[in-house]
Amino acid sequence: MLFLSTFQNKIDKKGRISIPATFRAALSKDEEFSGIISYASFINRCIESCGIERIRKLSTRIETLDPFSEERDAFATTILGGSVQLPLDSEGRVMLPEHLIEMAGIKEAAMFVGKGETFEIWEPKTFAEYAARAREVVRVNRLRLKSEGAGQ
Repeated sequence: MLFLSTFQNKIDKKGRISIPATFRAALSKDEEFSGIISYASFINRCIESCGIERIRKLSTRIETLDPFSEERDAFATTILGGSVQLPLDSEGRVMLPEHLIEMAGIKEAAMFVGKGETFEIWEPKTFAEYAARAREVVRVNRLRLKSEGAGQ
């Protein structure tokens, strides 16, 4: 599953938002759950989302930690306890929970930003500001992506 590109969609009066078609296509490969898993991002003021397989991977990693450690409990509480399963309706929409909408500052529209195995849902202006800062970080650090031995 790979989420790529950036899309902006409106939220309807009932609070539903359409998941971009290419994201739905990636999600449709999972036969167990037709929808998205969403939780508050730990890094940015946005909603992080993924398919159920990604949450399974995170759960497996959490299970490798000491079962009685504060770290394991914090990860389980924050990631697994903070996640919501949002099924897609027949038109490819989900109903984002109010607490996530408020946290991200989303009002009438949202930006969907593909990030590989995950995607984020942003308030458009907040994302534009973040994207400008991110572009500068990439400009300054662009050589870090250079492949070793590629001769470039």
